[in-house]
Amino acid sequence: MKIAIVHDWLVVYGGAERVLEQMLNCFPEADLFSIVDFLPPEERRFIKGKLVKTSFIQNLPKAKSNYRSYLPLMPFAIEQFDLSGYDLIISSSHAVAKGVLVGPDQLHICMCYSPIRYAWDLQFQYLQESNLETGLKSWLARWQLHKIRLWDVRSANTVDHFIAISNYIVRRIAKTYRRDATVIYPPVDVAGFALQFYKEDFYLTASRMVPYKKISLIIEAFSNMPDRRLVVIGDGPELAKCKAMAGPNVILMGWQPINVLKDHMQRAKAFIFAAEEDFGIAPLEAQACGTPVIAFAKGAVLETIKGLDFERPTGVFFNEQSPYAITSAIEIFEKEIKRFLPDACRENVMRFSQERFRSEFTDLIEKEWIHFKMKSGIKPLGAQPIKENVGTLFNDKL
Repeated sequence: MKIAIVHDWLVVYGGAERVLEQMLNCFPEADLFSIVDFLPPEERRFIKGKLVKTSFIQNLPKAKSNYRSYLPLMPFAIEQFDLSGYDLIISSSHAVAKGVLVGPDQLHICMCYSPIRYAWDLQFQYLQESNLETGLKSWLARWQLHKIRLWDVRSANTVDHFIAISNYIVRRIAKTYRRDATVIYPPVDVAGFALQFYKEDFYLTASRMVPYKKISLIIEAFSNMPDRRLVVIGDGPELAKCKAMAGPNVILMGWQPINVLKDHMQRAKAFIFAAEEDFGIAPLEAQACGTPVIAFAKGAVLETIKGLDFERPTGVFFNEQSPYAITSAIEIFEKEIKRFLPDACRENVMRFSQERFRSEFTDLIEKEWIHFKMKSGIKPLGAQPIKENVGTLFNDKL
């Protein structure tokens, strides 16, 4: 069986790329397609030396530094991949990858991180953050997003089965595409984050510094609590703004290598997370270190953190993105601090391990392949048991 995996774009080793890495571990013989491939040499290991088949956007002017500006061309670009020779197509999509053209004898399964966020319910936030709320450029951007929404709904019809990364995204898929989806939570490298019981007297947040991550709100909250220390790890467009507002009790470290991040996650009293995320891997990595999380109560964190209503809680929630709400949540956390046990945090994260992802993912692919072939009138593998022939079915040791 020939398998193609289609990813939106390859520019950094981020959350979607960690999922892609495990997909490639499941199907190492699959061919890999992407709109662009600008992965730096030091981050290419996870694609296992594969030759990535890219679109024409790869060679357009300034694509490496500004590939997102070509978003209006991406639906057309993704449709130019000729996948007619493949039996199974797996799209790894938060933007356009699911829009590949497939035929009736090809099974298309989409790992959906989210419908295109800035084209749907987050359009107005995107326009505000891009300074595109008024004027001619605003109207052009709105028109382009309108066209992308029409294409996005149409392209969802080529998907045979949706996988969502959280129940939060299940609801988004249902609202946007009127389709059901199966939840398979993304993989967390639990083994890569060691449990530590001893905690020091500081709080930690770590993120790319972009507006929706709300790092500035966290810093503002700590400016109202000068007796509490905050360490901030990360870089991005809002770094200068955050530095300007940080008080003496806030340490901004900028970008740091993973070993420094792990060290701080292990030692921090708690991890602060103020974004609304589709999944949010950083809070899970913190819990893997035995560190509880103080998080905004919206998005998938409601599925990945156990609040105070649990017998063994792993975090505290706050209900609005404001400095006051963060301050109140920290005060509650400190009153209940004895309830947060490092081993309970670690135990909670084990249900998101890489091994669990590979098992659930290959099981679903197998089930959908058998169902697809049976619907087509083809009985796969004769009368032999399915589980005994997984390796034969996918031409690989799963």
